Amino acid sequence: MADFQPKQLDDYLQRLVRENRFSGAVMVDLNGEVSLEKAYGLACKTFSVPNRTDTKFNIGSLNKIFTKIAILQLKQRGLLSLDDLTGQHLPDIRKDIATKVRISHLISFTSGLGDYFGEKFNAAIGRLRKVDDFIELFIDDPLQFEPGEDNAYSNAGYVLLGKIVEAVSGKNYYQYIRDNIYTPAGMTDSDHYERDFVTENVATGYTRHMPDGSVHETLRRRNDFIIGTKGSPAGGGYSTLRDLRRFDRAVAEHVLLDAEHSAMVFRPLDASPDVKPKAIALAGGAPGLAALYLKFFEKGYTVFVLSNYDPEDVEPLAEEIRDMIMPRKEGEPVSRMRKTPD
Repeated sequence: MADFQPKQLDDYLQRLVRENRFSGAVMVDLNGEVSLEKAYGLACKTFSVPNRTDTKFNIGSLNKIFTKIAILQLKQRGLLSLDDLTGQHLPDIRKDIATKVRISHLISFTSGLGDYFGEKFNAAIGRLRKVDDFIELFIDDPLQFEPGEDNAYSNAGYVLLGKIVEAVSGKNYYQYIRDNIYTPAGMTDSDHYERDFVTENVATGYTRHMPDGSVHETLRRRNDFIIGTKGSPAGGGYSTLRDLRRFDRAVAEHVLLDAEHSAMVFRPLDASPDVKPKAIALAGGAPGLAALYLKFFEKGYTVFVLSNYDPEDVEPLAEEIRDMIMPRKEGEPVSRMRKTPD
């Protein structure tokens, strides 16, 4: 089969736009050269403002990779170990968390901590502006399992990682990320913007999830009262195609970490350094927002997809793009992309 041509992806996305199934911006990088950079759909439906290639999109859980890097930076500086118990850095945290949960558990989703979305989140949605505000949402919840004995996706775990960053560095989490990731990587249009303050060139999120819990087939509403005022160390910051490409290059060129720790960014903590995946997929999403960060190591492609539509509209693109870049041979298993950053 012929090599992947970016026009394949452009044609496919334009069809999705015509069917009202995609809105956002996409970039394809091949070995450091941009072969596709294009925006689709509207950033604001009320005033018919189109998305642009420099529009700021909410990237959801892609922010977790920045939190992981912050922890690796502190490890590289000798300020913590991944084997440290949470209580070594957060002595006032609840006793079972302090004495059982290690930093490695928090990174790898094996801590037993759960989520922070629910009734408490909904009640506090306009008041969540600091890491401590998010901790209050889950700190009284029991562990779902003994740390290290199971695996379950945990936003709460990454919030605690953000609190550890604050405790060890002496800086506010959001400022630490600005100073130690965004600035050195040259990411000038990325931050945890507060949604009730004016930020230029930000896409409004549109979701098919209705107030009664149903999911409408075509009707979309704004997601302002669903995702909260500000994101956390687990997700909810904003970025652009070009900033994410700058970040990707900063990791590859060891700007943020030395070679040893840079190699840990895109692999699970328990993975052997000798095992080289063909491809990995990072994804973030919530009602009215979705982001994909796809790396095809053997082929040399990195693809960024940012959208102001729902994850269920956008995440199937990961497999479509994979099939365009890495066509499956007859009889080969469907899934060959590893998800990270656990």
